[in-house]
Amino acid sequence: MAAARPLCGDQPMMILSGDPPRSRVLTLVLVLIILALVATPFLFPGAKALNVAAKICVFAALVASYDLLLGYTGSVSFAHTMFYGIGSYAIAIALYGMGPNWGAVATGIVVGLPLAALLALAIGLFSLRVAAIFFAMITLAVASAFQVLASQLSWLTGGEDGRSFQLPELLRPGTVLISKNVLGFEVNGRILTYYLVFAVSALMILALLRVVNSPFGRVLQAIRENRFRAEALGFRTVFHLSYANCIAALVAAGAGILNALWLRYAGPDTSLSFSIMLDILLMVVIGGMGTIYGAIIGATIFILAQNYLQALMGVASKAASEAGLPLLPGLLHPDRWLLWLGLLFIASVYFFPTGVVGRLRSAGDHKSAGSAR
Repeated sequence: MAAARPLCGDQPMMILSGDPPRSRVLTLVLVLIILALVATPFLFPGAKALNVAAKICVFAALVASYDLLLGYTGSVSFAHTMFYGIGSYAIAIALYGMGPNWGAVATGIVVGLPLAALLALAIGLFSLRVAAIFFAMITLAVASAFQVLASQLSWLTGGEDGRSFQLPELLRPGTVLISKNVLGFEVNGRILTYYLVFAVSALMILALLRVVNSPFGRVLQAIRENRFRAEALGFRTVFHLSYANCIAALVAAGAGILNALWLRYAGPDTSLSFSIMLDILLMVVIGGMGTIYGAIIGATIFILAQNYLQALMGVASKAASEAGLPLLPGLLHPDRWLLWLGLLFIASVYFFPTGVVGRLRSAGDHKSAGSAR
């Protein structure tokens, strides 16, 4: 019995790949986010709350995959939305052309994921040998060319209009899996699709945790700190960077598949827009580079602000107007929500230069060091 106890105690560590949050506050925040996402369909009725929760799940995985490149290798890539778009378009074209069946879903996955990985491998092998700035420019050029190509091939991608499609019957909103009379709330195909998005996103994030805490992940961090020293130690840096690029592309394409399944649509604005790339960068910086947990925190903060900040400002502006306060009603007008979102981002960078996760972990380390003394 005594030998069995460490095994049971190590189960959470195994799930987190030996990389716990290392901060009580961070652990609490992560647990609250996960519990809120799990309970969203039942605690927060309405389509908007479910859409926001699904977007958080998708972008948490997408941002985590980009953090594998930016945070763990130091490589700045602007082609990440291209891989995201490949996944979205692959599943959309398959379901549009083959009809709403599971064979089409499998076809989209089988075509989209390898295509993203092969393209990432080609980009890596041809451009990761050059300096970082040139790699960033090459990925930007490739992503721009792919966006133009997707718009021009209207017979395949639908052009600027994109592709709308139907899901298999099990995932449709009209499919009732559990009647309201049984549990007090209805479980339909839409909720099943949400939990599919949540579960696959969680698995991809856990897989990335395993990658960054493996010997391979340690090599990536060594390359980030000093590439020449890593090469001198005998590591094939181009191989490791190309492999990391392929893993990040696979997860990004997987997130694109989930996003298309949730929206039942794939188009340039939802899959390939450069604004998505900027949002990913903001989420990485807010959450903390080089921390997979930062992807969850950054995606949650940014997407909640993106969807609810305008409404909160409307309430604050009305309250300030009723109180007779000068200037504030105009400053807090909902039309100025982008200004305040930018100010919040500047404040987060100023007060949390290592991101929210980095700040909470450093606070936890200082506290533990003080208690040890």
